[in-house]
Amino acid sequence: MEIRTPNELEQHLAGLATALTAPQPAECVLCYVERMLDAFGCDCTLRWARRWRDLRLPRATGLERRMEACGGFCDCEIFLNGWTLRDELQVPDENGEPAWPAQRPPCAGVGSRSSQPCANWEPWRRGRR
Repeated sequence: MEIRTPNELEQHLAGLATALTAPQPAECVLCYVERMLDAFGCDCTLRWARRWRDLRLPRATGLERRMEACGGFCDCEIFLNGWTLRDELQVPDENGEPAWPAQRPPCAGVGSRSSQPCANWEPWRRGRR
């Protein structure tokens, strides 16, 4: 594609941004948020969780409340306080403690009407970190 005007450049960049931040087919909210955090970081809001909801399930208005109820008041806190990879998907760190692998497992997928995490995730249990 040859870009000839500033307007064409803006349209091209907007298209790239949309493509880079779109949820993958059947990608659950947590796999999407984790993927976006890895690529673009956290801005101290639920920006990525909201984007997933807006694009996949705009009527899932309780999603933010559910994340906040688990201590996820921003995208990164979803994983610090609310959810973690299932034990069997983690690998031992240098101290033998479970840690997230550098290469994350692919999303196990969810139905098109589900705002629940896929089978890769489990809630943090009290007393366990």
